[in-house]
Amino acid sequence: MSIGLIARKAGMTQIFAEDGSAIPVTVLNVEPCKVVARRTADRDGYDAVQVGFGSAKRNTTRPVQGHYAKQGQEVAGGLKEFRVAADAECELGQELNATQFEVGQKIDVSGTSKGRGFAGVMKRYNFAGGRATHGAEKVHRQMGSTGQCQWPGRVFPGKKMPGHYGNERITTQNLEVIRVDADSNRILVRGAVPGSRNGLVELRPAVKGA
Repeated sequence: MSIGLIARKAGMTQIFAEDGSAIPVTVLNVEPCKVVARRTADRDGYDAVQVGFGSAKRNTTRPVQGHYAKQGQEVAGGLKEFRVAADAECELGQELNATQFEVGQKIDVSGTSKGRGFAGVMKRYNFAGGRATHGAEKVHRQMGSTGQCQWPGRVFPGKKMPGHYGNERITTQNLEVIRVDADSNRILVRGAVPGSRNGLVELRPAVKGA
């Protein structure tokens, strides 16, 4: 089972297949990743691998420095855990690159979506809006009724209303790996992935395995 990777979204483009058809792809530049620590079911209750990525920051805290020192590893820019099988083969300090995945493999990509700020219900939840004719005035983009009558006389929690839109974790599942460039440590996947350009995304083998 492949260990997950951290990559930066470079943007979208298209490549052409042998039959001439255009394939929309997202270019992902894999960050320098290495195995920092191992979590085992006997000691920690679950099996996972801690992956360090990027270059270290100047203001790395003492606890973080101590965690790396305990594992005998150099401080990296960030840490991320990926669940793995109990028999997964990996060594502390092992370098991870784009060759962790193969062409044709399905992967799940997680990232933080673009922040849209405060948005109304039409943009945030695709509401249809109010009527445009028959006396409708200043209600064209409103949400309509929100509550009930005298009982219970309140708005239930969870009601879809205007508010902060975007800037949340999203996972796109079963994206196909179209190309793996080992020399430039780059992966091309079919379709779009969440997040803005140059944003960090997590790559892991598809959970559903479609």
